[in-house]
Amino acid sequence: MTELHWLTASEIAAAYAARKLSPVELLEALLARIAKLDPKLNAFIRLDADFAMDAARLAERELFAGRSRGRLHGVPIGIKDIFDVAGLPTTCNSKLMLDNVATRDAHVVARLRAAGAIILGKLGTHEFAIGGPSFDLPFPPPRNPWNPDHHPGGSSSGSGAGIAAGLFPLALGSDSGGSVRHPASACGITGLKPTYGLVSRTGVAPLSFTVDHVGPMARSAEDVALLLDAIAGHDPRDPGSVASGQHGFGDDLSLDLRGLRVGFVRHFHEQDLTADPEVLAALEQVAATFATEGATVSTIVLPPLNEFAGVCRVILGSEVWPTHAERLRSRAGDYGQLSRQRLMSGAFLSADDYLRAQKRRSEMKAAVDEAFGVVDILLTASALAPPCRIEDAEMLAATHQLQAWTPFNVTGHPAVSVMAGVSKSGLPLSAQLVAPALRDSLVLKAANVYERSTEWHSLRPPVA
Repeated sequence: MTELHWLTASEIAAAYAARKLSPVELLEALLARIAKLDPKLNAFIRLDADFAMDAARLAERELFAGRSRGRLHGVPIGIKDIFDVAGLPTTCNSKLMLDNVATRDAHVVARLRAAGAIILGKLGTHEFAIGGPSFDLPFPPPRNPWNPDHHPGGSSSGSGAGIAAGLFPLALGSDSGGSVRHPASACGITGLKPTYGLVSRTGVAPLSFTVDHVGPMARSAEDVALLLDAIAGHDPRDPGSVASGQHGFGDDLSLDLRGLRVGFVRHFHEQDLTADPEVLAALEQVAATFATEGATVSTIVLPPLNEFAGVCRVILGSEVWPTHAERLRSRAGDYGQLSRQRLMSGAFLSADDYLRAQKRRSEMKAAVDEAFGVVDILLTASALAPPCRIEDAEMLAATHQLQAWTPFNVTGHPAVSVMAGVSKSGLPLSAQLVAPALRDSLVLKAANVYERSTEWHSLRPPVA
């Protein structure tokens, strides 16, 4: 059997069913690995080992008695520390929230518990999911297992780093401008921003209510689909929630690519911004792989990347400001410098700015929908450069702009980031696949076919 810490969630479920592995045995192996590697990586803000072991013992008894709750029963998962987990602090990595103990689970956490998943603890994040890898916050920033001197992406940083290092097979992240797909890109894993409203945000610290998404993260599209199936569903407490009725995302991930129409959005990384040459080469290879598998690949044009980014900044800044305005006026010094700087920009935006951005947003969504009239999925850049050094403030600021994630926070379409290569410096390269709204199954099937056609998602980082 593969080393226990590298088992996927799907493999774990199969091993449990065959009585070749127990939840307690798996958790003991993961806890030993966390003790060994997490002091180097800082993936966890709080590891709840005793509670997790109690849950593993319960899962073991239930599974061995033939009372399976599904394929996530007994599978460990990490939770980004902006999600409420009853009995644990939801700190958002902020001095302002250290005593904020949750009294109930976030909607998605409750669904995971009902499915029998084992909650390991709370994972590292940028402050309020907007700052950056800062050193003036209560908890140190997570580090990239491909090279701990480098950024693991954010803001779901601990989720990406922990999955890549084999500390746990699954994690929850949030994505308001790439915060699932950035760490997926930087850490060489798979991360999905689902269709807007497909997954509830109740019990998740809000950033921007019309661009916030909750997303699954794993080491494969197959596992992402498995996790999405557990957390997707209508929630009347979330005003953005949609009653789609979608389920079975992981039931059949096979896809015959013959005749699939792939629209390659080249101008994002060739004209609007200039990607690193290694990223350019990797994206061309992704397109070639789809063509080899039988898809037709054509170039397609969307609105400019900088317009998407500008609209997202105005909407996010306008919507986040009311949440933090009072505390920024009275306790500004308790915020980290980087998050304070980014949050303060909302104070200078007007209602006119917001309304104009929303109008342009509608036009952009229509443009992407129109593109899906002639293609089935979009292929775009994800990160436009390999992850930079974690203490390089200038490059971190540039990296904040060097990305192609925000268009699909603006439009709400499902978008998945997949590993697409390794740079000469030994760091992950990535690509992004996008599908029409509520076609999350399609984009995961395309990602699965790509992963099975290449070796990238099976590579492991050196620190592991």
